Amino acid sequence: MPPRVLIADKLSPAAVAIFKERGVDADVRTGLKKEELLAIIGDYDGLAVRSATKADKDVLAAAKNLKVIGRAGIGVDNVDIPAATAAGIVVMNTPFGNSITTAEHAIAMMFALARQLPAADASTQAGKWEKNRFMGVELYAKTLGLIGAGNIGSIVADRANGLKMRVIAYDPFLSPERAVEIGVEKVELDELLARADVITLHTPLTDKTRNILSREALAKAKKGVLIVNCARGGLVDEQALREALDSGQVGGAGFDVFVDEPATSNPLFGAANLVATPHLGASTLEAQENVALQVAEQMSDYLLTGAVTNALNSPSVTAEEAPKLKPYVALAEKLGALAGQMVDVNVKAIDVAFEGDVASLNVKPLSAALIAGVMRPMLAEVNMVSAPAVAKERGIVVSESRQEASPVYDSLIRVTVTTGMGKRAFAGVVVGGAPRVVEVKSMELEAAFQPAMLYVSNLDKPGFIGALGVLLGEAGVNIATFNLGRRAAGEDAIALVGVDQALDEVLLAKVQALPHVKEVRALAF
Repeated sequence: MPPRVLIADKLSPAAVAIFKERGVDADVRTGLKKEELLAIIGDYDGLAVRSATKADKDVLAAAKNLKVIGRAGIGVDNVDIPAATAAGIVVMNTPFGNSITTAEHAIAMMFALARQLPAADASTQAGKWEKNRFMGVELYAKTLGLIGAGNIGSIVADRANGLKMRVIAYDPFLSPERAVEIGVEKVELDELLARADVITLHTPLTDKTRNILSREALAKAKKGVLIVNCARGGLVDEQALREALDSGQVGGAGFDVFVDEPATSNPLFGAANLVATPHLGASTLEAQENVALQVAEQMSDYLLTGAVTNALNSPSVTAEEAPKLKPYVALAEKLGALAGQMVDVNVKAIDVAFEGDVASLNVKPLSAALIAGVMRPMLAEVNMVSAPAVAKERGIVVSESRQEASPVYDSLIRVTVTTGMGKRAFAGVVVGGAPRVVEVKSMELEAAFQPAMLYVSNLDKPGFIGALGVLLGEAGVNIATFNLGRRAAGEDAIALVGVDQALDEVLLAKVQALPHVKEVRALAF
């Protein structure tokens, strides 16, 4: 009996044709109410959706035969990925099908702002003929600042170079070699703000990128700058931007995405120099055709051959390997997350070393999990499957080594991250089935990973531990674990402190101000 796929949201008819050609039965039933979906989902091997159908825990619990969910597009907010993973359901998306369309929308926004097209159109159609009111600016020879230079950002750079603009880019994961390849000058954020006549955003929304254009950043920008956001709502402080638009600090803003969507009201609405569209970045006939074709091909491949493409939750691991790898995957994820939170500048290389018994296993999923952890603070959507490709795209050199013997532990994983400021190394082991860190910045210590942790680098001087404990106690922060490491008495030392609640910026600043403290970071796992 051929596999059966339910197409629950509107897709191009070409997708149905592909399923049929490949020998997959596809039923098109759009607009189903939740109870209707629950009643039939158990009959299907695959579910193809866009953004309307919600594959939540209830639906997944009823989907007894479901093997794959395909999202025709990038975002998968409508799919409960943890629940799908627990149920053994592969979740796929189509991350590149609408890249050109989204890039073109950003370019269109640039032109609309530069020549005030929406306001000029409304004025002209009202019969006013205000020829002297609308004085635009050329984009030729202006400086475009990209925040994010991945797939879409590089397409925007290519188009902007064709317009003879100067293109600069801020992206911690962009290598100098990749910058040359896509025709941009790599800069830090403050330099981009100071130089850019136009700023476009092309980055996911993560804790590190949220409000990356903050009130302070907007104040540093060149007066009259044009800002375009066709990426994610929340990358720009909307209230601060409205004030900057009203004051003239920002000359114009083109927004396709907003913090709250559907955006029926917003602080930006009503600004004279705002161009707004209702999340149209992927809305072209070509893009919708592309993502529909891709999702049909990917789902057919998986159902017929087991081949996995653009999966968000499924590394390549056989049933026999899974039990042995599971604790090491957990270690790799935690170790990568530690390394990722400990580096702020551009990553040039990631070296992963496996020592002892783990070196004899299938380490590819472990490397992928570790690489994903390193990059996730800046790229939320990266995962075990996409991490190696994303690293390659960003010009990050990834290397892997194995050593059959481990001097101290039965098995050890070490990651060394090379940045523009040097190298940082971190190592971990599995103890009793749980991951533990045993080396940070070449200093030995042993600590369990806690959901919230405090990292402190300091000079090993008497009184530091007491001062830190008093400070945290006075702030009402309970210490769960406290682990120390040092090079030698009086030299560099580190502390990894497990805490019951995360430290805010004010408390972190107080820790930083303690005598002999060099570096402080709040970590989350």
